[in-house]
Amino acid sequence: MTHEPAVQRREPVALAEALASFDALWSPRVVTHVNDYDVRVAKVEGEHVWHVHDDTDEFFLVLAGELDIALRGPSGERTVTLPKGSVFTVPRGTEHKPSSRGGAAILVFEPTGTLTVGDRHEEVPDHVDVTTGHALRL
Repeated sequence: MTHEPAVQRREPVALAEALASFDALWSPRVVTHVNDYDVRVAKVEGEHVWHVHDDTDEFFLVLAGELDIALRGPSGERTVTLPKGSVFTVPRGTEHKPSSRGGAAILVFEPTGTLTVGDRHEEVPDHVDVTTGHALRL
């Protein structure tokens, strides 16, 4: 688990440049902060892990590619598909598992310090980075 100090950027951040600065999948970079929230970008491909954020919603914006988010709730399981330019918020307490068959670039908005694998999760595979976000190095 990694938590790096918050640095508020004083200049605009080009998201394409931010995404080009790293190759690791499922390993978000913090591009800026809004109040007590991180704005993170990540490259994703394959499956993440089933997990739950007990006390916070999780906002997704697909910047490139397509992202699927499987959801489990009282009424069963369903999957939402987000093409490029789509947004979706996973409500707090909802078990979910993001995945992408062809790869995607995403922007996630969540409280600073939120783990990528939530508060409760299944066994974490080696390709998923358990972090609260890494500092962006441009």
